[in-house]
Amino acid sequence: MTTPAAAPRRGAWPGWKNLPREARDTLFLLGVIAWTVLPHVSHLPAWCTALTAAVLLWRTRLALTGGALPGRWVLVAVLMVAAVLTVWSFRTLLGKEPGVTMAVALMALKTLELRARRDAFVVFFLGFFLILTHFLYSQSLAVAVAMLVSVWGLLTALVLAHLPVGQPSLRQASGLAARTALLGAPLMALMFVLFPRVGPLWGVPHDSAGKTGLSNSMRMGSVAEVAQDDSIALRIRFDGAPPPPDALYFRGPVLTRFDGAEWQPLPPALQRPGNLRVAGPALRYEMTLEPLRLPVLPLLEATATAPQIEGWRVVGLTDLQWLVNRPVTERLRFEAEAHVAFKHGPTARNADMEEELMLPPSFNPRTLAWAAAVRRDPVYATASGRVLAQMLLQHIRTQGFSYTLAPGEYGRNAVDEFWLDRREGFCEHFAAAFVVVMRALDVPARVVTGYQGTDPLPVDGYHVVRQSSAHAWAEYWEPGTGWVRADPTAAIAPDRINRGSRLAPPQGLVAGALGTMNPALLADLRQGWEAMNNRWNQWVLNYSRGQQLQVMKNLGFDTPSWEDMALLLIGSLSTLALAGAAWAWWDRHRVDPWVRQRVALHRALQSLGIPAAAADSPRALAARVRGRFGPAGEALANQLDALERQRYGRGAIPKPDATLTRAVKSRVRQLAAALPRRGVQAADT
Repeated sequence: MTTPAAAPRRGAWPGWKNLPREARDTLFLLGVIAWTVLPHVSHLPAWCTALTAAVLLWRTRLALTGGALPGRWVLVAVLMVAAVLTVWSFRTLLGKEPGVTMAVALMALKTLELRARRDAFVVFFLGFFLILTHFLYSQSLAVAVAMLVSVWGLLTALVLAHLPVGQPSLRQASGLAARTALLGAPLMALMFVLFPRVGPLWGVPHDSAGKTGLSNSMRMGSVAEVAQDDSIALRIRFDGAPPPPDALYFRGPVLTRFDGAEWQPLPPALQRPGNLRVAGPALRYEMTLEPLRLPVLPLLEATATAPQIEGWRVVGLTDLQWLVNRPVTERLRFEAEAHVAFKHGPTARNADMEEELMLPPSFNPRTLAWAAAVRRDPVYATASGRVLAQMLLQHIRTQGFSYTLAPGEYGRNAVDEFWLDRREGFCEHFAAAFVVVMRALDVPARVVTGYQGTDPLPVDGYHVVRQSSAHAWAEYWEPGTGWVRADPTAAIAPDRINRGSRLAPPQGLVAGALGTMNPALLADLRQGWEAMNNRWNQWVLNYSRGQQLQVMKNLGFDTPSWEDMALLLIGSLSTLALAGAAWAWWDRHRVDPWVRQRVALHRALQSLGIPAAAADSPRALAARVRGRFGPAGEALANQLDALERQRYGRGAIPKPDATLTRAVKSRVRQLAAALPRRGVQAADT
């Protein structure tokens, strides 16, 4: 007595292979959609993320239980709710943010209308469109890889939709999708390399556009906040040996005006003559600048001539700042020249320096009194700015100051607290206090912000400057010389300037554990990833007209022109088109191996007197064999049933099994050989 198999529990997962094909294909498509939408979660309103998740889970449940899809009016009502919430969130239905939000909502709702293949095609094309929208936010290598997986998944779902019979495996469909995509890859690469460049790959904000490093103003603690960000601010490659670390100052906003709490730059209209004097040979360099959201180029001090950047107007100010005509919200790549040995500014004091001497009234009275006491000292009563600056730097070295990323909050008279009481701060605390004291000593001074230093070792030939290299230093004016750089941070933390040893915030759990076990491995992994990102940036995102022309030269064109590029592109596309047409002609005249098998089997069965039409399946033919020959034909019928499972069953294979085909033909011959003897026996009877 056999025990009957236990019925599966209600709601139990039957196993992926035991799902009906429609349910399996639907679940696969829902997974691809969820993967495609996932990177958008950080950009979407919370209600859109919740709505999308709820709809996808609802559709998953319907696929598993075989439940009926909701009616049209339910979908219309949900769509209207999504539209109202979009208007409530963005005050409009137009623009990038509301457009992406509605596209995600429509994609999710369309899955509740998967009644026919036509509906599936709409979902596929919505998915491809949604993939493109990711590049409106980020063009990083990670996003590109994630979207490549999405494209592969959607192509696999598209292949499954074109295989209406049997139950082809996901492996078979994904392999066909991959081969199809690879066939199109040469055309894609050709179009990318030779199609005329009209600007960056995507002329919209991306990756880092949501963050900012430098700012056009500075408060106590603002630079320390930026310095805790370890992301890349810029990459620089030198034409020759790099300068020493203490010469790597990348000049950003120059902050002159001080209201007691915040430092701000002078308007460009108030800039005075700069009078830059350089010495020594020029240092050529190439810079790749990440988005800043500021109209500023943090160039190496002192860059004397404006870099040429296609589509941008670069203006140099007399305080050595370099401005552009709009905020930098995309990655820029350019070449420039700098002189690390330079002097700038007027050599004689004039009335225009009043801004660099002004201090707000009623702020930091104790520091002003301290400076007045210094001036009353006969040693410093008539001292020059250089002597006073050296005195202040020595004061910082010897009076118990400490350099820290977390000095805590400072009050209204922040310079008083820092200079005379707590003596704990980051670079902006030292720079701001130095400038305030110098002004109180009647020496013109100002704050300069930017980046200082690079990572110790280059990555893929480029020296990396991170947001954690954000820095603030000071400039004071010296008669006969002009503006002189003074970096108080170097007095208290010389390794920060001379070796680029930045303070680092605590690492996360995973990075901290990996760094504890194998610090070299963590550094190697980060450098490898950044090298790949750099190559992606240089050769894909920043692929320019100049690089196109260089490719033409490498192909043998001495003086390539746009006409040469157009002819090469047209010729290449024509060659590929002819090759594709030839392949299509050959493929059209190929005989499907399943058709060859069907023709051979039908011919063999007709020799037994079994009628066989083109539309007859192996199972139908097996039934005719059983009806004609009874038990004698059972072996042949079983072989035909095996062919049916091989072609249309769950374990369907892409090509006929030659062994099984030969076995069927052998059974036909055996049965045909037995027919005359059976006929004679019947006649004798």
